[in-house]
Amino acid sequence: MDSYETLNETLVNLFRDVLEIEQKALATSEFQDLTNNDLHVIEAIGMDQPKNMSSIAKVLSVTVGTLTIAMNSLVKKGYVIRQRGQADRRVVYIFLSEKGKTAYRHHARFHQEMIHSIASRLTEEELEALAKALTVLNQWFREKEN
Repeated sequence: MDSYETLNETLVNLFRDVLEIEQKALATSEFQDLTNNDLHVIEAIGMDQPKNMSSIAKVLSVTVGTLTIAMNSLVKKGYVIRQRGQADRRVVYIFLSEKGKTAYRHHARFHQEMIHSIASRLTEEELEALAKALTVLNQWFREKEN
């Protein structure tokens, strides 16, 4: 198999498997009510400062309307809290509840384990080449998105 075929097969398998593998790794009794999409919204909200819907939607490359549907579900499940701004009551801030923070840390551990496992098998030069290649791939997808 030549490089083109190997790369094509690897990328097809990677894209097909990544969400499924992540979902299985994160499917614990504590978080069985969360989807991969929910976890990525939780990740975009983050543990730092509360964020508004527009900034979260931008990180996820979705519309505010699409995000609202996911946010309603996460609020209902108890992972996210909405709070009106003090200075401007029209602004709604989003932040993680304690349950949401626990889910965030659980998801972050999965990513840390994944990166550590990959990094431990590659040399520094291979890691740099992989990072560069994935950056190029990411840029290609971002360009296709527009």
